Amino acid sequence: MTATRGAGKAAAARPAGSRASADRLARLLNLVPYLLARPGIEIAQAAADLGVTERQLREDLELLWVCGLPGYGPGDLIDMAFDGDRVTITYDAGIDRPLRLTPDEALALVVALRMLAETPGMANRDAIERALAKIENAAGDLVGSAVAVRLPGDAERLDLLRGAVQRRRALRITYYTAARDETTERTVDPLRVLMVAGRAYLEAWCRRAEAVRLFRADRIDALTELDEPAMAPPEAQLHDVTAGVFRPTPELPLVTLRVGRGGRWITEYYPCEEVRPGPGDEWTVAMRVTDLTWARRFVLGLGPDVTVISPPELVEAVRAEAAAALDAYAVPQPATPEPTG
Repeated sequence: MTATRGAGKAAAARPAGSRASADRLARLLNLVPYLLARPGIEIAQAAADLGVTERQLREDLELLWVCGLPGYGPGDLIDMAFDGDRVTITYDAGIDRPLRLTPDEALALVVALRMLAETPGMANRDAIERALAKIENAAGDLVGSAVAVRLPGDAERLDLLRGAVQRRRALRITYYTAARDETTERTVDPLRVLMVAGRAYLEAWCRRAEAVRLFRADRIDALTELDEPAMAPPEAQLHDVTAGVFRPTPELPLVTLRVGRGGRWITEYYPCEEVRPGPGDEWTVAMRVTDLTWARRFVLGLGPDVTVISPPELVEAVRAEAAAALDAYAVPQPATPEPTG
């Protein structure tokens, strides 16, 4: 008895449980060539070979049934037949053929891997280089001439920062603070250099702020190692960055926004205290910010996809700056000539 595709579609709509999507994708990609090499294999035997339960394998087969090439017509989807407890792939939708990269895809992979290899502090650099060599060898002339990627100034700057930490020397730095859109001169006592979410930071005691601060390496415009030793006070404590650099605390300003569909992405990139669906496509989002100056620039950058609800001073600051921007685009009216007597 051969099963029908419609039954597979209905079954595939059922929840797949709590398995991680990445794990399931790996199983599905392995499942097709495995079944192609063993037509008519018993499901129990296949489950044992693949290290899954029979129920899990059947659910994977039901999902596999509605996978295939774009177009998703009857001739594009993976098809299979069941004969009792045996399964056979009857159409593989081309998944047995090697992946062919377009020139743009090959170049994007090469650039991404080279950037990854150049990231300071990156572990398993040898594995990245091996993967890069394989892709470049397979792509051949697709990527054109050799691609060189350098993260601007990072490697040299990080060497200087690490040297200052090792030598226990104070630094004078010129630093750009994005939250306030300003550049300042500071003298700092370096504590360590660390990587968080792919970015390099100098953690140091800032004599100007009289506190431990994290300085993004790519925002240090200039630095000079001083002759004096670094002398961070005993109360200087390292930050816990396991959850990221920014850690919202109750004393920080709380901003409430109403965002449309185009602005929902902020809930995935910024820590939010509350996300509440509203009428239609709008969400109400509450988030802590370092200061309201940063929040004003952030909100203005989102354009019409956001409305500020609170605090009142942020509402007024955004309104005033938006009005000033509109005034700058206003067309001056020609002067009315005075009547002649």
